[in-house]
Amino acid sequence: MKRTATVLAAVLLAAAGCSNSDGGGSSGSADTPGVTDTEVVVGTHMPLTGPAAAGYSKIAPATKAYFDYVNANGGVHGRKITYKIMDDGYNPANTQQVVRQLVLQDKVFAILNGLGTPTHSGVLDFLKTNRVPDLFVASGSRSWNQPDKYPGTFGFNPDYTVEGKILATHVKETYAGKKVCFLGQDDDFGRDSLAGIEKVLGPVAAKQSYVTSNPNVGPQIGALKAAGCQVVMLATVPGFTALSIGTAAKIGFKPQFVVTNVGSDPTTLAKSLGAAAPLLEGVVAANYLPLANDTANPWIQLYTKVNKEYNGGAELDNNVVYGMSVAYLFVQALQAAGKDLTRDGIIEAVEKGGFTGPALVPVRYSADDHSGYAGEQLTTIEGGVAKYFGKPYRTDDGDGAVEVYEAAAVAPPANGIPAA
Repeated sequence: MKRTATVLAAVLLAAAGCSNSDGGGSSGSADTPGVTDTEVVVGTHMPLTGPAAAGYSKIAPATKAYFDYVNANGGVHGRKITYKIMDDGYNPANTQQVVRQLVLQDKVFAILNGLGTPTHSGVLDFLKTNRVPDLFVASGSRSWNQPDKYPGTFGFNPDYTVEGKILATHVKETYAGKKVCFLGQDDDFGRDSLAGIEKVLGPVAAKQSYVTSNPNVGPQIGALKAAGCQVVMLATVPGFTALSIGTAAKIGFKPQFVVTNVGSDPTTLAKSLGAAAPLLEGVVAANYLPLANDTANPWIQLYTKVNKEYNGGAELDNNVVYGMSVAYLFVQALQAAGKDLTRDGIIEAVEKGGFTGPALVPVRYSADDHSGYAGEQLTTIEGGVAKYFGKPYRTDDGDGAVEVYEAAAVAPPANGIPAA
């Protein structure tokens, strides 16, 4: 009897293995985790609390709002999108816990836009082992662009080395002869940014780093002042951008700040700085999406409508624009993957590329390139709001030139939803 039970258990396990054997859905939608005829379930990890929550906590609700808008208009191939948002507090240990829950308990189809370089790096192998599509990571680390090692992972943001090269090109042209220094996060975010900067400028005059668990950058800013820095390039999340600028002002240090895109949303920074918000005037950064204050832009008009109807009328800032732009791209990918939705199928659809959307530059997806957007345009803060200047640039994370990108941005579809 015992042997019979053992054999039966083995047969059942084998059957279960067959029904989900592809992990990438090669047997069809019915066998794909998170997919039914009427629903597709995806999940994310986000810093809704913790040191990176300022601004970033608005991203996932904005993504969900756009999904709710799409759902209200019939969904994608008849499926409604359910978005499970888990708070990891920007803590890598928490990230591993919540991602395991999403995959093993909630059985999500994919992880979408998981945020953070130090956090997401720790789940790459787990997602690969479980053959879960890892789409449009909310970080510019070059780690996401390893199609041979991580075939299911794709970036979204321009990678930090690309961005570093673009920002450094502006610094080289505009602040020639000035002493340029750097402060960055002590992980691949900071290191990749610095690599791009030094490809263009050579070694910076001084460099400092911070860890997100210590909200005190006094020693680092003091060291940059002592080094006589005239331009300080920041690879910082928003809370540490504000902290750096505020700390510099307190010690009478007034360099030109040039800030990475992910740490430069004016609305977020102004809230962190409070009465000291005028210190943001003249800060240079870069972006690749429509700016939230550009009310004439048709994408901003679409996002404003969605935000009002499905996001509780939250203040529309660049984080909201980012979250909805991620959602738009994911809907495009779902449309391209077809009605018989599988994990392998959506990876193939993303690798085919050809997506157009709100960005000023194209995405670079192919079988050999899983990085995200190809470049950015420079911004400056005037009167408390960001404004574009110049033209968009694109480049690579190697030794390729930083080139002007001339093609015009496309307008959204009339109903705001990408067609199949």
